[in-house]
Amino acid sequence: MEISVRDLNLHYGTYHALHNISCDLRARSVTALIGPSGCGKSSFLRSLNRMNDLIEGARVEGRVLLDGEDIYASACDVVELRRRVGMVFQRPVPFPMSIFDNVAYGPRAHGLRERQQLEEIVETSLRQAYLWDEVKDRLHSSALRLSGGQQQRLVIARLLAVRPEVILMDEPASALDPLSAGHLEDLIGQLKRDYTIVIVTHNMQQAARVSDYTGFFLSGELIEFGRTDVIFTNPRDKRTEDYITGRFG
Repeated sequence: MEISVRDLNLHYGTYHALHNISCDLRARSVTALIGPSGCGKSSFLRSLNRMNDLIEGARVEGRVLLDGEDIYASACDVVELRRRVGMVFQRPVPFPMSIFDNVAYGPRAHGLRERQQLEEIVETSLRQAYLWDEVKDRLHSSALRLSGGQQQRLVIARLLAVRPEVILMDEPASALDPLSAGHLEDLIGQLKRDYTIVIVTHNMQQAARVSDYTGFFLSGELIEFGRTDVIFTNPRDKRTEDYITGRFG
């Protein structure tokens, strides 16, 4: 699932948050979005599944094409879009129910009631999220008893259960301890075999480790976009170099 962004502008009321963003997010790869706080990277991420629609006064110009279909076209089914393009937030938010019911929530919401199918989906999703072996004997325990790192992987399993095509991640490791963050990075590396992943991160080392492509944002503009190894070793723009080397940000 490739995403093509063309001349994207985002306004929050009178504030012009994103300026003429154009880039292609490749299928089955990880794209990292980096830049200082307030630079527009999270606003851009939310533009990819129309989460900004939920913000009063938000207005988008330009095109975001999901396999050639404009997600801002009037005919777009936004509920279906957010199934296809799922999002993982900074802090995991498991539902106050069992581990099983968390993962089964999405399929049930889409009308699936057959117990065996639900069990298969739950197991497959937890395996994909590298959580099955840790929780298989306590599926009916509260998800709130899991550690922070386990909760984040559970949230990812819950997302995978509805079979998305794109996974958006907004600082998914920032609230995790280093060991849990390492598990999450390993998981991202496995998931990109089947999914298009876009991740916002402040952690330069993390971006370099997990991503294939990197976009550097500054003051609402996409300053530079390209292969991660090139961006981090031979950036074209001095501002990119200054940010990556810690001169500002």
